[in-house]
Amino acid sequence: MISIPIGHYFELLINWMTDNWSGFFNGVERLVDTLIDFFETVFSFPHPFVMVALLAALAWWATGWRKYGLALFTVIGFTLIIGMGLWSRTMQTLSLVLVSTLMALFIGIPVGIWAGRSVRVERVVRPILDFMQTMPAFVYLIPAVFFFSIGKVPGAVATVVFAMPPCVRLTTLGLRQVQHDVIEASDAFGCTPMQQLFKVQLPMALPNILAGVNQTIMLALSMVVIAALIGAGGLGGQVVRGIQQLRLGIGFESGIAIVILAMYLDRITHALGSWSARKQAG
Repeated sequence: MISIPIGHYFELLINWMTDNWSGFFNGVERLVDTLIDFFETVFSFPHPFVMVALLAALAWWATGWRKYGLALFTVIGFTLIIGMGLWSRTMQTLSLVLVSTLMALFIGIPVGIWAGRSVRVERVVRPILDFMQTMPAFVYLIPAVFFFSIGKVPGAVATVVFAMPPCVRLTTLGLRQVQHDVIEASDAFGCTPMQQLFKVQLPMALPNILAGVNQTIMLALSMVVIAALIGAGGLGGQVVRGIQQLRLGIGFESGIAIVILAMYLDRITHALGSWSARKQAG
């Protein structure tokens, strides 16, 4: 019988990286922990109702000053979260999602641009993204715990890996969908490759990129409960607590808060994407 112990070699690799790259992982841990703490402080500093007003104003602006639906939903939804006593945990979850999303975009958009401008890079990146998207989310927690122990940082890192593929794919797709005659026109006007990228391709690909941002945020939020299993806290921690203690009420309330936060973030990013598309069409 053929024996191929891939798991054993993977474990050796993780142990080797833990022993030899400890300085790098310590630096990443300090950076991510600082960013999460910063956002938690910023979101928790104002009075909850002041923060709700700011979030509603953002929703009002993003959807157009004449539309009140999302702003009204924001006020009702987040007031409900305050009433359930989950405001601080919601802000913890929002901080974790934002930091994870920013890190995923910081890595994913440049990779997507590179793949969109190079067929060879796209051929290499595509199977890696397939692997990342089909791997069960729980598996990402294993190396994250080895590298960063338990807590918010490994949860954020695992979330970054899990949520990054849509950002890369949609950025690549957006660049590929730029019409060839537009590229030829920019060449005829003497644009350098960098001018062509920043003044032609990226503006025209912006709706796709924003769609990738939307999907990245949604995947990051879906990872919240899973990341809570390794101490990420937030609303996911409450869901895990409800499961462990068989307390249906706690789990249900936390689930409602996650849904409200997810709907708010989805509508905001969708509105920004629609605004960008209308701007291009106009």
